[in-house]
Amino acid sequence: MRLTYFSDYAFRVLMYLAVTPDRRCTIREISDAYDISRAHLMKVVNLLTREGLVVAQRGPNGGLTLAMPPEDIRLGDVIRKTEEDLGIVECFRPENRCRLTPSCALAPALSRAMQAFLAELDTQTIADLVRKPHAIRRLLKVTA
Repeated sequence: MRLTYFSDYAFRVLMYLAVTPDRRCTIREISDAYDISRAHLMKVVNLLTREGLVVAQRGPNGGLTLAMPPEDIRLGDVIRKTEEDLGIVECFRPENRCRLTPSCALAPALSRAMQAFLAELDTQTIADLVRKPHAIRRLLKVTA
């Protein structure tokens, strides 16, 4: 299984906002800190805003903040909101044409594995990822 860059970038945005709780941050600032495309980040932020994880305020004093405390943002929820296709094999997908599906044990085994993966991520929050905010800010060269 492989997560997309979309989820990776979503986690990065959420972590950045978690270590800068006292101010609004811009997409430009975050993209510069991670050296990633602003265009991609805009799509990610748009989804995070629609999903209620980020608040985006427009205007001269605008910017991004977390919509809730980082302790309330579960990693499993972020994955569920950012990954379009968690169907890791054909038999998980609506267009399944595998002939073995009726008697194959692969799908149930992988389904249990996916459930365990998401259950583990549900035990972790964005706050857990940023336990050393000073170190993260230093690595990202975040200024006050």
